[in-house]
Amino acid sequence: MQLTAGLRKAASFRADDVALVTSERSFSHGEMLDRVARLASVFRRLGVTGGERVAILAANGHEYIECYFAVLWAGGVVVPINSRFSLAEMIEQVTDAEPIVLVSDRSFLDSALQLADACRGITAVVAAAPGAAGLPKLYDYEAALADEKPCADAGRGNDDLACLFYTGGTTGRAKGVMLSHRNLWVNAVVTSLSFGFDETTVALHAGPLFHLGAGARVYTTSIMGGRHVVIPRFAPKDVLAAISHHKVTVATFVPTMLGMILQLPDLDSYDLSSLKLITYGASPMPEAVLQECLRRFPSIRFGQSYGMTELSPVATILSPDDHLPSAPRHRLRSAGRPVVSAEVRIVDAEDRQLKPGEVGEVVVRGPMVMMGYWKQPELTAHVLRGGWMHTGDSGRFDTEGYLYISDRIKDMIITGGENVYSIEVENAIAAHPDVLQCAVIGVPHAKWGEAVHAVVVRRPGSSLTTDELITFCRSVIADYKSPRSIEFRDDPLPLSSVNKINKAALRTPYWSDKDRRVN
Repeated sequence: MQLTAGLRKAASFRADDVALVTSERSFSHGEMLDRVARLASVFRRLGVTGGERVAILAANGHEYIECYFAVLWAGGVVVPINSRFSLAEMIEQVTDAEPIVLVSDRSFLDSALQLADACRGITAVVAAAPGAAGLPKLYDYEAALADEKPCADAGRGNDDLACLFYTGGTTGRAKGVMLSHRNLWVNAVVTSLSFGFDETTVALHAGPLFHLGAGARVYTTSIMGGRHVVIPRFAPKDVLAAISHHKVTVATFVPTMLGMILQLPDLDSYDLSSLKLITYGASPMPEAVLQECLRRFPSIRFGQSYGMTELSPVATILSPDDHLPSAPRHRLRSAGRPVVSAEVRIVDAEDRQLKPGEVGEVVVRGPMVMMGYWKQPELTAHVLRGGWMHTGDSGRFDTEGYLYISDRIKDMIITGGENVYSIEVENAIAAHPDVLQCAVIGVPHAKWGEAVHAVVVRRPGSSLTTDELITFCRSVIADYKSPRSIEFRDDPLPLSSVNKINKAALRTPYWSDKDRRVN
């Protein structure tokens, strides 16, 4: 099980067919294989031979796709960096991952050079930024690639570490999720078969490739010999133009993206006749948005994936057939059924399996479950206890085997498809000298699904304002993690029976009219 095998297969049988397209460039399967093998030679020369990490800090582009394969071809491990992080958060991630090479582009070159200075283990920065070479440790991407000859695939696969994806944590410390070739290969094969991917698939990459949801779709497309269409970032008009121009057949969005597309006044003017399938996930889909999608796009099939980074990432799928008008409408509120490679159970606090209809924690077992958390063996043992991945989500099965997610056991907010752990925001707020007490919760939001909301008690005599506190947070953590709203209280925050802040009481006014406490 090698994630690079699909490249070789496609180049062997369809070398001249288009494999990768951007707004400026196009590469055939043969050209893509050649570039990947040359880039792997660059990484080898820089010391990547057997498990060394290569970090990527860049916008979407052909370089990102090439790196997803070239790092593995060289024998290394891919470490995508969330470009929306603050510099301090990036430094924390890179310090933990210990990469020896950092790949960047013009958009993020300044941040990349600051990372290289802060993290002395980085011996080289390979930048897709013409004219940027000449500084110590800095190499021009295209020039370095052109100077090398293709090298042989290192041959890593199966249970060898392939990627290290970082996700937040309830302790405030980021977690590096270790995914093997087997993990990602199984996910790619299962999802491609579930959604009908093949060599005619033209997949649009509109979401950020530093997220596993988008990164996994790279491997899914290439394993089946399909074509990649890459745009730098999500913008509704750019997405529709790319679908129309490149005859895209498959696109993947988070619900917020679909909501923004539906709001375009000239939506009907775009030719979307090539688009056969839209898959969605990463956060719960508002029922009104889904119903509007089904109404506006009756000829397009829809499919939902549920999972998490630790599951490579898919555990259940709500199939296109379940979205048909003839299917029971209540199923659209579910996360679908377990994929063929996954066992999914609902368990109680003692990990005893519950019956259909009973609510408990969702746990998953199968070959897509992560290897563990990088350098965190105790946390790994806890979440993988008994051989099952404990997701931190609560839910139930119905009698037909459909999974319904009802809440989160872990203290996490999903806003616009991004995971935000409350403790990260609380730590940032608490660092302000005028803050005496704080709690962060998720509240319903029409556009983002959930919004980060802070409840704060100021120190006596403080005149701290909402704008001042939000600005302070944005200097410490990423913008999307910072509160969108703040409620100041004069009285202490309510406490639970164990003297912890009672977040359930804080959430109740916002969620009391909802049938589930996720949006």
